[in-house]
Amino acid sequence: MLFQVGGQGARPTFFEMSAAQQLPASLRAALTYSIGVLALRRPFLHRVLDYEDEFFALLMLVLESHSLRTTDASFSESLYGLRRRAVRIRVKKDNTLSDSSDVIHHSGLEKYQKRLSVLFLVVLPYFKSKLHSVYNKEREATLQASLWGHGDERFDDADYFSEERGSLIPTRASDVEVSVRARLTKRFQKFIGIFYPWLHAGNEGLSFAYQLLYLLDATGFYSLGLHALGIHVCRATGQELMDTSSRISKIRSRERDRLRGPPWLKALQGALLSCTYTMLDYAQTGLIAAVFFFKMMEWWYQSAEERMSAPTVYPPPPPPPPPKVAKEGIPLPSDRTICPLCSQKRTNPSVVAVSGFVFCYACIFKYVSQYKRCPITLMLANVDQIRRLFHDV
Repeated sequence: MLFQVGGQGARPTFFEMSAAQQLPASLRAALTYSIGVLALRRPFLHRVLDYEDEFFALLMLVLESHSLRTTDASFSESLYGLRRRAVRIRVKKDNTLSDSSDVIHHSGLEKYQKRLSVLFLVVLPYFKSKLHSVYNKEREATLQASLWGHGDERFDDADYFSEERGSLIPTRASDVEVSVRARLTKRFQKFIGIFYPWLHAGNEGLSFAYQLLYLLDATGFYSLGLHALGIHVCRATGQELMDTSSRISKIRSRERDRLRGPPWLKALQGALLSCTYTMLDYAQTGLIAAVFFFKMMEWWYQSAEERMSAPTVYPPPPPPPPPKVAKEGIPLPSDRTICPLCSQKRTNPSVVAVSGFVFCYACIFKYVSQYKRCPITLMLANVDQIRRLFHDV
């Protein structure tokens, strides 16, 4: 199934290349949405969603390898009638004018170029997705630590308080030694949190630069990966499109001829190969249908009429300013995880409702019981306005 886009010559237009590049992302969104809907009735499918990156990478590995082997193009490029060609630049000298010009020759892909194409199409996007998820988790952990302190300050509910004679005494959970693996994992996450934004910005900047140069017809390479591999993406000729099915048949027949063993084993292997080819054909057709179904549903639920009739969404109001620290009050420490009263790491963090500042429960309970005010703002308060913060629940 091919989608021909207008244009002249062997060089694809920018819109053809952009559509071919965005197709895997649309395919992934369609599959994720479909599996999510099916998981409502079949809970075991949630395991597929838990390992979404791995399952999608495995699927694309099969599709890209099969497509490169049979059509010399990626899965999405083959749907748009595009083919990958190895670039060979030869310098042509003109003796009369004493100048030289570059002549570009295209040829079929070598085996190493096909293998490296799979690396750029499947393996690198998989690692990029995993690094992005690690970065998001590290960013959330950093934000949470800036607000509530690090994870080693957390404790179990059973150890919050011990009641003796009507008094509440805070207790600490026993310190647990951190394993070497956990420390290495934490350092790796911090490393990703620091350097991933720069890597991502550099990758996006290079992609934008190559796409802009391709749009301006200043280069024949649409991306850095294609440039590194020395590959141009070209339109397939009419004869190539007509010969695609016969080429696939010849490749499959050669693979059947390579089978070795007794007749019954060759028959079994041939049947398995036929089943595999049939499943690949149906998978390609089904994935194409899934993409178009997803796009149709997206258009249906986000039509122009719905967007026009949707209520105007105003930005949320800014938060109120923090209360001012009284001149006679206790100064705030520079470290937000330190209790202003005891100058130690907060335990059983609790907030005074009238001011919003956080202290150790024992410290603030004793202070408010004696002075009936917030120690920082000197605003009137009582013990009923002390609230525990269960930030780790």
